[in-house]
This record gives sequence, structure tokens and C-alpha cells, in this order.
Amino acid sequence: MAPLITHMYTADPSAHVFNGRVYIYPSHDRETDIQFNDNGDQYDMADYHVFSTSSLDPQGPVTDHGVVLKTEDIPWVSKQLWAPDAAFKNGKYYLYFPARDKQGIFRIGVAIGDHPEGPFIPEPEPIQGSYSIDPATFVDDDGEAYLYFGGLWGGQLQCYQKGNNVFDAEWQGPKEPTGKGVKSLGARVGRLTQDMLEFAEEGVREVTILAPETGEPLDADDHDRRFFEAAWMHKRKGKYYFSYSTGDTHFLCYAVGDSPYGPFTYGGRILEPVLGWTTHHSIVEFPEKSDRWWLFHHDCELSKGVDHLRSVKVKEIFFDEEGRIHGEKQPAGK
Repeated sequence: MAPLITHMYTADPSAHVFNGRVYIYPSHDRETDIQFNDNGDQYDMADYHVFSTSSLDPQGPVTDHGVVLKTEDIPWVSKQLWAPDAAFKNGKYYLYFPARDKQGIFRIGVAIGDHPEGPFIPEPEPIQGSYSIDPATFVDDDGEAYLYFGGLWGGQLQCYQKGNNVFDAEWQGPKEPTGKGVKSLGARVGRLTQDMLEFAEEGVREVTILAPETGEPLDADDHDRRFFEAAWMHKRKGKYYFSYSTGDTHFLCYAVGDSPYGPFTYGGRILEPVLGWTTHHSIVEFPEKSDRWWLFHHDCELSKGVDHLRSVKVKEIFFDEEGRIHGEKQPAGK
């Protein structure tokens, strides 16, 4: 499977269909002398490009719409423009992005544009009450919008175990809860206000993933299934699919629920480990209302295994009659 984009390194692709085209909002990886570490300092991204294509089957040409937002445009940011996402509502396009503030703490910002390809003008401050990384937006059929976010280790999610507004610096670095009977930390989700710029009054809550065999939340030591980073939400036939990366075990997994808030019951793996440490994705239906679904993800094949130089790829995924996700098309009746 060839990379979609070969003239630069791109990762963490968030794909959406706007105006009949697939728009891709990825991170922009770049060369760096920073040594690899489990805090993610080598992922030193400084701007965002937007890409689009009119066809996935057959694969059509991909347009690079150029730089749409950069570090120096955003007053509160110090460094590391990590994985973004985008949404459309109220006739406007919204680009959500994580970055470190001047104190080195990750926050989530939002920038606004008139077109899906940007450019985007950032709000002067991060979203109040936001923290950690990997924002993913989902606009439901009723028009309500939600922002999912969170990432362990370098993403700092584990620093907020005392509450949404309490940053515990003792938990910084490659740390997370562990031990017998200890439950895993979940991603966060908050409903957005109608202007898409803040969290609604009820604030942010934790996303719970249940083990199907027990009906209980996943254990913290269940690294093959627990949430690590890269939250994504899509909806199919009335069911909400929450998908994510397991981080240090390198799987893309999914869980299914009846509400955008969850709880979600673990459903299985979408993608096995790829070349490179990180794995991060999005899932989109294209063409719209076709029930053909596509997994955008990345690996390090183009850079020959350099973890912080990744490339976006896409493959079709499939649903069986029970709504389970498969990486390959299933025989009829399966």
C-alpha cells in the first residue's frame, strides 16, 4: 500500500467528507535532531497542511492546499502542533489542535475558516478546560457536536487523575496507573457549545470502555485493549464507534455504544502493528451514504522506519452483519 502523500512526511490523518471531497487534516512531521524518548519530544511539528482528493477507488490525485496554520500564528503556543481534527457547522470550518502552552502543558485550541482547505484563524486562547492531546470532533445527526481527546505518557492525560482542572506534575512522562484491580484511564469527551468554541456547561467527562466478558471497565494493565491515545468517533446504523490506539502495544481498536458519551463495549482490533512506534487513524464513509468505509492511518515505510517521520495511508475496511469491523472483506453470510 503506497503512501497518499510522498513529498513530505505526514501523520495522524483526520479525514472528513466536505463538498463531495475527502479532506485530510494530518500532522506535518519534520526532521529533527531531538533524540527519541517516551515523552515524544522528537515529534516536533510546527505547522499544518490540508490535503484533499475526489476519489479513493481508484485512488485519485491528492491536492496539497499548503500551510493553513503555524506555530507563530497562535499566541498561546510554545511548540509541538500535534494531531489535529476538523469539523463543519454553522457554515464555518473549525480546526482543533493540541500544542504545549508557554508552561509546557498541552492544551487544545481551535481555529476558524470559511473553507475546508483553510486558511484558519486561531482563537487567541486555548479552549477553557481543555488539556492533553489528540482532539477528535464528531457532529451527530441532531447537530450536537462533541470533542474527544486525551493521550497517555507524553500526552499528559495521566496528570489529571485528581480532576479536570488539576495538573499533577508528578505524573509527567511515560507513566500510567498500574496494578491489580486498577482500572484504565479513559479518553475525555465534552459536548461543544453551539459556536463550537467552548465546552458546554456540563463540562468534560471520562470515556469508559467495557470488557465484553465482564461488563466492567478495562484494567489498566490490559495494554492490548486499554485506551492510550488517538480517539476517533464515527456512527453507523445508529451505533457509535469509538476507536483508538493502544500505544505501547501498537494496535488500533474499537468499542461500540449507544450514546456519544458511551459507555462503549470493546469490539476488537481494526489494524495490527505497523512499521513505526505510533499508530493513529480516522474512519470515514465515502462516498457519503454509500456504506463504504475507509481507514486512514500512517506508518514509517517511506522513511525506512524513522519513528517521527511518518506517511499517511488509506485502506478500505468492512462491517459484517453484526456490525463488527474487519480489515478484509468477509465472505457472504459471515
